Amino acid sequence: MADKIKIIFCDMDGTLLDGNSNLPPDFDEVIGEVLRRGAIFAPASGRQYSALTLQMEKYVDEFVFISENGTFAARHDEELFSSVMDTAEVLRILKEGSRIPGAFPVLCGKRIAYVNEEFRPYLGEMEKYFTQNAIVPDLEATAAREPLIKIAYCDARQGDAERTIYPGLAKLHGPVHVALSSNYWVDIMNPGINKGFAVQKLQKRLGIPPENCAAFGDYLNDLEMLRAVKYSFAMENAHPSLFEAAAYRAEPNTAYGVTKKLRELLDADKI
Repeated sequence: MADKIKIIFCDMDGTLLDGNSNLPPDFDEVIGEVLRRGAIFAPASGRQYSALTLQMEKYVDEFVFISENGTFAARHDEELFSSVMDTAEVLRILKEGSRIPGAFPVLCGKRIAYVNEEFRPYLGEMEKYFTQNAIVPDLEATAAREPLIKIAYCDARQGDAERTIYPGLAKLHGPVHVALSSNYWVDIMNPGINKGFAVQKLQKRLGIPPENCAAFGDYLNDLEMLRAVKYSFAMENAHPSLFEAAAYRAEPNTAYGVTKKLRELLDADKI
């Protein structure tokens, strides 16, 4: 069939993973069949690349990984593309972010993240998404030395980023792209960089048009990704804005909606 799905882009938290950050119990079975049919599975997350490959270790040579909300992608542990931020812009963001109460910055390199000592009490929240991390004495000095692809701000105290820290950070939008990633996180990247950008880069690189692509998402940082494919699925637990962007719906992540929908697509010979 001309419109068979050749690649599946899938958000992780709130989409593929359940409420305890676990993969669906039938993930290996379903993905095994997806791969046997020659399709590609591509986790697309705000998580760090190292965090994604740790959770998907057995598939590190099978999947395409889109990490840090589209700023870094790799296959077979080799970089496909990245979007490094200008150092002066990073320093400007850090200065502006320091004026927002409760906004804790995380500097994201391609494979490691950096925080300062102030973030130590909240490392548990960060390590869910940044398994490779380091506490450094001076974030500005680190920014001047290390290539960075993203700055993530965490509302580690209240877990209500949309209300507490996003309004202040959103004022930076323009020279940079500001995305609300979850209740805890706001991500800042180069302008025009998001999961949808990464999807389009991979479509071009792999020669797979949008009509042969599927995507699953649940939050605002998934909007552009859903708009970049034909078979777009918003989870039932998604942010309301995603229902307008998606062509279809899937059961909530807690009911393993991704693998259920993939089974349906496999049974219908759409993959």
